[in-house]
Amino acid sequence: MSHVQSCQWVHIVSSVAPNTGSGETVSFADHFTASEHFDQIFKDGMALVERTAAYLDGAGRKEAKALSPAVNVVYATESMRLTTRLLDLASWLLMRRALRAGEITPEEAHIKRRRIRLGVVARPAHVKNFADLPRTLRVLIEESFALQDRIQRIDRALEATRTAQFDATTNPVGNQIAEIEAAFGIGASRAH
Repeated sequence: MSHVQSCQWVHIVSSVAPNTGSGETVSFADHFTASEHFDQIFKDGMALVERTAAYLDGAGRKEAKALSPAVNVVYATESMRLTTRLLDLASWLLMRRALRAGEITPEEAHIKRRRIRLGVVARPAHVKNFADLPRTLRVLIEESFALQDRIQRIDRALEATRTAQFDATTNPVGNQIAEIEAAFGIGASRAH
């Protein structure tokens, strides 16, 4: 992501503003999933999944047969990692799309999101024989990490927005405690 794109995300995240029509706060998540930017990331992500599957089932199999045994082990390991990473990214994209379509609630989306692993995985460039892998596989791995980086940044922004919305909601127990403290003059004495 370029510096300009990064600045645009900061602007989008910080521009959560009241909806003038209803007085409700419009969330970044709602704006993002309804945006052309999400549609493009979704298309890019699914296209990468399809290209990877086609490669691994076709040319990749042929290329793997020509590799030395040591490099073939690296090929098998890295192709499994690539497949797992892409499944997690596709799950995240599909979950966000289902939320946008109203197929799941925000609570269901949050539960599903916790099951998706977007964690940072070490880049394989340090792996012995990685440079000997077929160029196409290395490019697909690099593209998957670029997509993962984009989705992680978006996910952090969405989670920050969700957390801020959660923190902004009233805490009924806290309100009751404050009322009790106020009734007995406890809260005022603590503040001073």
